[in-house]
Amino acid sequence: MMEEKYLQVTSGRGPKECNLAVRLVASRITLEASKVGAIAEELETEEIDGLPCSSTFRLRGNDLDQLLDKWIGTVCWVCKSPFRPLHKRKNWFVEVKPYSPVPKEDVLHLKDVYFQAMRSSGAGGQHVNKVSSAVRATHVPSGISVQVMDTRSQLQNKEIALLRLAERLRELSREELNVANEQKWKNQIEVKRGQAKRVFHGPNFIEK
Repeated sequence: MMEEKYLQVTSGRGPKECNLAVRLVASRITLEASKVGAIAEELETEEIDGLPCSSTFRLRGNDLDQLLDKWIGTVCWVCKSPFRPLHKRKNWFVEVKPYSPVPKEDVLHLKDVYFQAMRSSGAGGQHVNKVSSAVRATHVPSGISVQVMDTRSQLQNKEIALLRLAERLRELSREELNVANEQKWKNQIEVKRGQAKRVFHGPNFIEK
């Protein structure tokens, strides 16, 4: 069954060597995906000094769980620094995490809106609305509902209700966008070091 999954490879706040490791891991994920008939598409890369500190991927294919299980977690690259020959450190860590893409802004489709006519409330006398001109409009997929009794025309109230529903959906999308971006930032700066799931060695990135 064709699936779609997302991954983020991040160096956290690691040094330049860890950013290089992000590039190596990203290339290896793409290679291993192709070997099992899956497609790894790089969606977004954030760079520092020409090297990626974070890369996000969309994986598409069948039975992706086994591939994901091989990667999600900490990855260690054991190699002498290619940038600082005298540096004593040889272990460079990155982390591969599940990733939720930023949701697209919802578009309001008339077929998704349920209208219910209501009597307008108001003071007594001749200003009382004798017909059901007020409208409650519900966006069925999200459950968002608005009630409009601005005019004595049901048609105009429906038009106003659609405008207000659209604005509510935009607000919801902005909130979801903020949550997604916050989680992405947390993923990017938090890397668990030690107890690596996979370990690669040397400039040729060979797993041992």
